[in-house]
Amino acid sequence: MKKQKLISTILLGMGIGFSSLTFAQSKGPVTPVRVGSVILNIGVGIGADYKGRYYNSAFGTKAALEFGLWQAGPGVITLGPEVGGSFSNGGFYNDYKSRTIVVAGRSAWHYGWKVRGLDTYGGVSAGVGFHHYQYRNNTDFDKSEASPVLGGFVGASYFVTPNFGFNAEAGYDITQAQVGIVFKLK
Repeated sequence: MKKQKLISTILLGMGIGFSSLTFAQSKGPVTPVRVGSVILNIGVGIGADYKGRYYNSAFGTKAALEFGLWQAGPGVITLGPEVGGSFSNGGFYNDYKSRTIVVAGRSAWHYGWKVRGLDTYGGVSAGVGFHHYQYRNNTDFDKSEASPVLGGFVGASYFVTPNFGFNAEAGYDITQAQVGIVFKLK
């Protein structure tokens, strides 16, 4: 789990660093995310391994709603909710099942470069994860618990129309890697 957090932190730093370097060489971004924008992204991918209790690769899905609130240098800071889950079956125990449902808040810094329709971002999240584990081998094991969850992520969206596009995100935030669609609602 420490390795995943380190990778997320490095990816976040790289995304912000590259965004800053590119802005210094340009006359400003052409970005779909501005103050007042409302963005919804929905994706599926590899679920985050919360609590180190997944076997095999976990499936994950996430939806995030972001509101463009503040201008921050060449980019925009967004804030909003996210919800999703990571699910795992099989592995060490043939009838093992694990799932984590996460409800969190997230904030990101968005930057558009000089490519029309492109939005790149990095951010953090914090919330609560509801974990459930069970297996029915020689003994029955069934446990549920709630715990705080923290995440970090980098991502990119490309809008093919002014209000619809495709999205990819990586880090440690409900999913470790995901692809999906993005809508600009406002």
